[in-house]
Amino acid sequence: MAKMEVKTSLLDDMIGVGDMVLLEPLNEDSFINNLKKRFDHNEVYTYIGSVVISINPYRSLPIYTPEKVEEYRNRNFYELSPHIFALSDEAYRSLRDQDKDQCILITGESGAGKTEASKLVMSYVAAVCGKGAEVNQVKEQLLQSNPVLEAFGNAKTMRNDNSSRFGKYMDIEFDFKGDPLGGVISNYLLEKSRVVKQPRGERNFHIFYQILSGASEEFLCKLKLERDFSRYNYLGLDSARVNGVDDAANFRTVRNAMQIVGFMDHETQSVFEVVAAVLKLGNIEFKPESRANGLDESKIKDKNELKEICELTGIDQSVLERAFSFRTVEAKQEKVSTTLNVAQAYYARDALAKNLYSRLFSWLVTRINESIKAQTKVRKKVMGVLDIYGFEIFEDNSFEQFIINYCNEKLQQIFIELTLKEEQEEYIREGIEWTHIEYFNNAIICDLIENNQTGILAMLDEECLRPGTVTDDTFLEKLNQVCATHQHFESRMSKCSRFLNDTSLPHSCFRIQHYAGKVMYQVEGFVDKNNDLLYRDLSQAMWKANHSLIKALFPEGNPAKINLKRPPTAGSQFKASVATLMKNLQTKNPNYIRCIKPNDKKAAHIFNEALVCHQIRYLGLLENVRVRRAGYAFRQPYEPCLERYKMLCKQTWPHWRGPARAGVEVLFNELRIPEEEFSFGRSKIFIRNPRTLFKLEDLRKQRLEDLATLIGKIYRGWKCRTHFLLMKKCQVVIASWYRRYSQQKKYQKIKSSAITVQSYIRGWKARKLLRELKHLKRCNEAATVIAAYWHGTQARRELKRLKEEARRKHAVAVIWAYWLGLKVRREYRKFFRANAGRKIYEFTLQRIMQKYFLEMKNKIPSLSPIDKNWPARPYLFLESTHKELKRIFHLWRCKKYRDQFTDQQKLIYEEKLEASELFKDKKALYPASVGQPFQGAYLEISENPKYKKLKDAVDEKIIIAEVVNKINRANGKAASRIFLLTKNNVLLADQKSGTIKSEVPLGDVTKVSMSSQNDGFFAVHLKEGSEAASKGDFLLSSDHLIEMATKLYRTTLSQTKQKLNIEISDEFLVQFKQDKVCVKFIQGSQKNGNIPTCKRKNNRLLEVAVP
Repeated sequence: MAKMEVKTSLLDDMIGVGDMVLLEPLNEDSFINNLKKRFDHNEVYTYIGSVVISINPYRSLPIYTPEKVEEYRNRNFYELSPHIFALSDEAYRSLRDQDKDQCILITGESGAGKTEASKLVMSYVAAVCGKGAEVNQVKEQLLQSNPVLEAFGNAKTMRNDNSSRFGKYMDIEFDFKGDPLGGVISNYLLEKSRVVKQPRGERNFHIFYQILSGASEEFLCKLKLERDFSRYNYLGLDSARVNGVDDAANFRTVRNAMQIVGFMDHETQSVFEVVAAVLKLGNIEFKPESRANGLDESKIKDKNELKEICELTGIDQSVLERAFSFRTVEAKQEKVSTTLNVAQAYYARDALAKNLYSRLFSWLVTRINESIKAQTKVRKKVMGVLDIYGFEIFEDNSFEQFIINYCNEKLQQIFIELTLKEEQEEYIREGIEWTHIEYFNNAIICDLIENNQTGILAMLDEECLRPGTVTDDTFLEKLNQVCATHQHFESRMSKCSRFLNDTSLPHSCFRIQHYAGKVMYQVEGFVDKNNDLLYRDLSQAMWKANHSLIKALFPEGNPAKINLKRPPTAGSQFKASVATLMKNLQTKNPNYIRCIKPNDKKAAHIFNEALVCHQIRYLGLLENVRVRRAGYAFRQPYEPCLERYKMLCKQTWPHWRGPARAGVEVLFNELRIPEEEFSFGRSKIFIRNPRTLFKLEDLRKQRLEDLATLIGKIYRGWKCRTHFLLMKKCQVVIASWYRRYSQQKKYQKIKSSAITVQSYIRGWKARKLLRELKHLKRCNEAATVIAAYWHGTQARRELKRLKEEARRKHAVAVIWAYWLGLKVRREYRKFFRANAGRKIYEFTLQRIMQKYFLEMKNKIPSLSPIDKNWPARPYLFLESTHKELKRIFHLWRCKKYRDQFTDQQKLIYEEKLEASELFKDKKALYPASVGQPFQGAYLEISENPKYKKLKDAVDEKIIIAEVVNKINRANGKAASRIFLLTKNNVLLADQKSGTIKSEVPLGDVTKVSMSSQNDGFFAVHLKEGSEAASKGDFLLSSDHLIEMATKLYRTTLSQTKQKLNIEISDEFLVQFKQDKVCVKFIQGSQKNGNIPTCKRKNNRLLEVAVP
């Protein structure tokens, strides 16, 4: 934001109304219109007091940049435009400065942007809290836990391409300074039924598609998977690909995130093996088979899939096969084994897949918690972020929607309670009288669901545990008996007379009047989903696996720990989790983000008023505004209030010397605002009606215009007076300086004129002489050209005459040959039969071939491989034979030539070939090196006593020893050094004393850079962080650059099995200690002849001039 446009209040340049508490008039239409107006201007955030309404824009907006983070950092909540960063900053500062534990509750329906909102909150907190290696690692782990959980817990639905199919609550723990120490994640009710079946147009969990799209062929082979989605029954094919989603890239992101969070390689491998096993479970199919006793049993059709699953999980195939065909029921000391029919076998298969995946997900959450938990045991401050499924109303609502809506009822209950509590506390704190506020209390709905005796969940558990035949219909009958008179429960078979004629409600359904509206639930599947049974045989089979992770996921399968007690139902588990969550939230200061979805098409710039209206109703936003406005609509501390409106009163403008409250009292008395419209608290002014606030804003706006006019008038007068005095003072100075300048200018003009006349005369003389010389040269060239053209004409005439004569002679010879042939054919035609022509042809052809090969024997070229001579083809039909003979002969003589080489010569030619591949047509110096043999040892280190010390220090075979020039980093000057290359190291030694200056292992050399020009400069780049790189890279110059680079490349490849990067560029970077310096090669004439020179231009540039 520009400096002149910095906002100091929420009310500045408002689009619509930034805080719905100030909306006038307050009704549903004005509420929606205000949201739409702000949405159309890319204002996706709006306040209701301290609650943030977030509308999903379905596109990227430039409002989450690092600049925006800094803009909202340490600013008052109402100081800037509504933003999720403002709420995040308020929560973080309250936690850090006031030592209050915080929680941020993010609610809304699927596709409203809850997951993105939680990411933004976490990224903002990560950006504004402390820095440091340890703190940054904790922040990175907290942020990278999101991609892992999204991959395993999110899926594409009809309403959202990245819908969270589980509830997540993360407690981020901070130390006394506000730096993050770690975190704890809790997950709620993963939608595991999605593993085995997905509605049309939706996908399974992301991780299945990511593995098949992004894993390498080798990795898929290890997991015994194929890349084709259609091979797996658990994957819906109608929406396997999602526009704008790159599953392969997301898979790489997930693997990287798992590594950052702290998963070991074997743990990651185990997780993906379990995922593959779940995917392959869906391909197991059963067929019916009759036994001798007349009972039906099931058999697996194709055992290949079962075999691969057992290989993945380390389970005995016969054990798992039996678990799919038989069920063992144990009561006290008796065991009864019964066969499973096909339907029961499919149920057992799907139950195993769902349990396997859901337990894996819970294990992942536990494993992430182990990595991100705080390591210290000091007292911690906590900020909780709740990202949980929103209220769901579908065409077909089942057990999952019932549980989700129950959770939202509890959240709505705590939202109203905490909002009223916060409002009441502020009134009491400020000394304002508290008045009772009427609102709808949804405790009656929560009691209908969770009551321990008559609640729906309690009756569902009772029905599941009841002996005898238990079905969904018996459960519905029980509901009709117990809940018939409840005002929020409806059923077709209800005994309440009000609903006897309600034909819109099917027989197998019941309806609950939630706070968000009426929802009809299909009772089918309630009992099975609440039971969530997994046969004990399957648990024991899983426990017997050699796979450590799978064994840990099924501890109840251990025969030594058999527990005959029935496991808790899914409903009771979720009820306990919600109770724990509510208890946790009530200990923290709440902050709310209400997410709204503008349309069902997931498209930008579309605002569906009917859809938004429905969400506003079930989120209770209007009721929230009314609760907030029930007392005073607006409140503000005295200091900013006085600072904003002090220009409206002469006594407070421009400066008020007394207390801020007294100034506000004087201001409001001067403006004659009715006393019933405001009230003075201990630290804040409370305004009852928004109209009063808007009146103050209008008066302020008018006063600012008047003040701007007054300031402009005074400023223009001051500017004119100052300008006049300055002009008067300057006129005297300018006059004196001008007189001196005029005389100097006159002299310079006369001098310049004389020089110009002289230069024109000298130029005229030079041009005259040049014209004469050019004319003489043109005359000489013209005579030469004319003579050349004449000689050419004569030669062409003679050539034409000779060609014509040769053509005539050839024609006579051809005609004579044809005549002789005709005579022979006429003479001998009577002696041959009809096939004589063919025999003559074959005989002639044979003779021609004999003649051809005999001539080839005499004309065969030399055995030199570079000899390109080859006899001309005598006949057209021998074209292909002629070429093949040429090719075979060339290959033969090349082989003969190679057989003469010794091993040493072969090594030399291999190095020359390597040099050609690296530098041909890339480095101008290369052609000059072709004819030079690669000697390697240019210094006789072993024989020269001068280098005895150096010889003793190097105990490896020396591949190359050469004197090079090392370029000084400071001034670009060169110093002589001995360059040694051994099998494992590169060494630089002093030329005079033989002392080793630097020793670099070949593994630390990452790259060699050089120019494309005719110079010997090259840079040896070292690995960052290595001991050898402490002083930076080496910039060297050598007369044998091509040989040195080739041998260094071959030696590095031989020792490290990695190719050394050879970069050829006229401009590259070299690391000198902590600085990176650009080495630039330019063409230029040299004072030293043809020797390139290096010069330091500045701290960031070394310039090499090449002739």
